[in-house]
Amino acid sequence: MKRDEIRETLIACLSDVAPEIAEEEVEDDVDIRDELDLDSMDILRWVQGIHKALGVEIPEEDYGKMTSLGDAIDYVAGRI
Repeated sequence: MKRDEIRETLIACLSDVAPEIAEEEVEDDVDIRDELDLDSMDILRWVQGIHKALGVEIPEEDYGKMTSLGDAIDYVAGRI
């Protein structure tokens, strides 16, 4: 799976959690919690969505490695 395909999937999962966001608003190098005003439950639902969409297991201790969209793409790409 290519990086841009992973990005599209992660954005779709984010849209499920925060439907008001627009893909063009999400920057790859900005903290998504701050940028999109996500709380810990939102992040949990996002991670669960990623698991459901891509089958990637993300242990809770790794959530901190996915602070930006770019970090999340790198993390997922390394596990597909």
